[in-house]
Amino acid sequence: MKLSLKFLLAVFAAAVFGGGCQFNSTSAPGEPAPLTIRQSPADLLAGETVAVSYSGYRVGQHPDLGDGAIYPSPAEIIEDLQILVAHDLRLIRLYDAGDKSATTLELTRLHDLPIKVLQGIWLRAEVSNHEGCPWLDEPIPDEVLAANILANKAEIRRGIDLARHYPEIVGAVNVGNEALVEWNDHMVPLEQVIGYVRQVKAQIEQPVTVADNYEWWIRDGAPLAAEVDFLGVHTYPQWEGKTIDEALAYTIENIEGVRRALPDKPIAVLEAGWATVAEEFGGRASEAQQPRHFHERYERAVRENMTVFFFQAFDEPWKGDPARPLSAEKNRGLFNVDRTPKSVFRQPGAASER
Repeated sequence: MKLSLKFLLAVFAAAVFGGGCQFNSTSAPGEPAPLTIRQSPADLLAGETVAVSYSGYRVGQHPDLGDGAIYPSPAEIIEDLQILVAHDLRLIRLYDAGDKSATTLELTRLHDLPIKVLQGIWLRAEVSNHEGCPWLDEPIPDEVLAANILANKAEIRRGIDLARHYPEIVGAVNVGNEALVEWNDHMVPLEQVIGYVRQVKAQIEQPVTVADNYEWWIRDGAPLAAEVDFLGVHTYPQWEGKTIDEALAYTIENIEGVRRALPDKPIAVLEAGWATVAEEFGGRASEAQQPRHFHERYERAVRENMTVFFFQAFDEPWKGDPARPLSAEKNRGLFNVDRTPKSVFRQPGAASER
């Protein structure tokens, strides 16, 4: 049987870099797009090409939505981490430095799991972006913004403490998630983000980054790029009206745009992915399309020596409007909320069946 070039590249990369997934390609036939970005293997986070975002909330669980949080139990977190390891997903992204993240790190160490973490520091709104954010209907009160600044300072300290306490697990730290792009609801001024980055870098040994949309990095990212160790980029062709046939080329265009604008720093894609159900996208969302996007994006990342975090590990029904169970935010996992694998991991040759 003749093996495709892409399949051979996937196997070769897994053998060379270790730890990553090995998959059969479901990509469209034809040669890969010309390679204009090729980073050093040393630019891979924790030596991994493919990674996942992880929060772990199950049915009935959620972060604090106004009247308290309901977190996964330690047993549920361990079950999740073991599922990810079993599928050769050994690098995860945590979004904040709160109790659940601390528990995840503690359990990883306690059970000696072969997992590395991109540790997050979540920044709350320090200015009201009600004129730029489509879903902020009114200004954020000044007293809330003042409280958020204090909360952000405490979150920074927690993130530093976690990175220092778990140096063998925390491979890098991310300061803020989409807190700069013009449409977000938790905006923080650029000069303040730069100050937070400097504070974190001065107190930890791990690389430090900030996660934001590729367009923001291209247009406004130069002052921040000078401060971080690598660029944390988000790119979602599905959200921008692209079909599965257009998705890979559009993603490549996004990343190449960041590279042209900011050529002196490594890039890691901190969010990518394809919803399997989404009333917003119609036929552009399906479980049949997700594996193709996953494999194409993975194989391109192998060739570029670039870490890509797929958003997200498990479906999360708590997200978004409770009255819209078919919204994209709830249905972007590589696994269903009941922890059964989606078709990415049910195909012959997938990591779960090796």
